Amino acid sequence: MKVIVDGGIRRGTDIAKALALGADACMLGRAYLYGLGAHGEAGVNAAIRILRDELDITMAMLGCTSVAELRQRRSSLLTPRAA
Repeated sequence: MKVIVDGGIRRGTDIAKALALGADACMLGRAYLYGLGAHGEAGVNAAIRILRDELDITMAMLGCTSVAELRQRRSSLLTPRAA
């Protein structure tokens, strides 16, 4: 069964969390519509580029080079640590 997260995706970190928890895909309706409303097709492309860049930065900060690695390391990445 495929798992698609729909709702609540606003940043690249949200995408990383969903993928680490096992989602196969994330819906980006709100970001898409904001970009479309602001600047048409160019706005949609910019919104998707921003989310992709944020996801790339998040994965780099976590030390993951692929979505497969993000999923493999999910238990260590999602476990809260004491301060």
